[in-house]
Amino acid sequence: MTQKITVIRGDGIGPEIMDATLYVLDKLNAGLEYEDADAGLVALEKHGDLMPASTLESIARNKIALKSPLSTPIGGGFTSINVSLRRHFDLYANVRPAHTFPNTKSRFDNVNLVTVRENTEGAYLAEGQEVSADGETAFSGTRITRKGSERIVRYAFELARSTGRKKVTAVHKANIIKSTSGLFLAVAREVAAKYPDIEFQEMIVDNCCMQLVMRPEQFDVIVTTNLFGDIISDLCAGLVGGLGLAPGANIGENAAIFEAVHGTAPDIAGQGKANPCALLLAAAQMLDHIGQPANAERLRKAIVATMDAKDSLTGDLGGTGNTMSFAQAIASRL
Repeated sequence: MTQKITVIRGDGIGPEIMDATLYVLDKLNAGLEYEDADAGLVALEKHGDLMPASTLESIARNKIALKSPLSTPIGGGFTSINVSLRRHFDLYANVRPAHTFPNTKSRFDNVNLVTVRENTEGAYLAEGQEVSADGETAFSGTRITRKGSERIVRYAFELARSTGRKKVTAVHKANIIKSTSGLFLAVAREVAAKYPDIEFQEMIVDNCCMQLVMRPEQFDVIVTTNLFGDIISDLCAGLVGGLGLAPGANIGENAAIFEAVHGTAPDIAGQGKANPCALLLAAAQMLDHIGQPANAERLRKAIVATMDAKDSLTGDLGGTGNTMSFAQAIASRL
């Protein structure tokens, strides 16, 4: 049985890392069928729209998308494409694993954690944004709901239970932001009580950041609100070697989009210098999601083995390989 997925090749280095990723996926014989769809600057040039209706229809139809980085033009009233996709499909859970890999510039060798970030509300809704006429005062509102908090915390506990993880840490600022962050923490406590088999920990966000850079091994699953999750997940990527090794999943009830979370890197586009690992690791998350955990594990182990052997690594990892030779080296170890 084949699984059709929507493939968005993206901008900048996007097409290169997607070609490399699909090459490896084909060698896995995972029964995937690809439906190409445009988004970003490529779509703007071809269709006059950053996110054409045909692309949204493809994602809705297939329910699974694999996406390279996209560019949103600065200014001109353009809304972030990633934020728009999350809102359109109600992709409420942003799941960002951070795992130590061999032969990276990481300062740690024992990181293995997942950040689960609420994706649809909080500070990034930026309700009522305004700047006073004299330019002296700016305002932006934040909204947290019981529904949004409950489903993201429940997702984190279910993820921990299904993957054999033992602890969930709810990160907040309820000591100061008693309304919104206070509601999130209160709901987290209520949900945690329903999972007695999983250890529950509360941590204020500033202390969490300090603890992450001192003893990251103490964390297992972190669950938090939109803004804090955005910051913490990038911090965690820094613990394991940077965004080139950072995949991300955006998951909702009716659709899921898997992506490399780094940018389009237009300065090296077309040169074969881009590291495809972030998108490959996102593809592994996708395989888990569609019920192919064995293939996901094969892919992750092949990436680790290739990095351990220093075989055809890209320049950011200290090697002399290129995007496709790195992918070929990974594929040879499947």
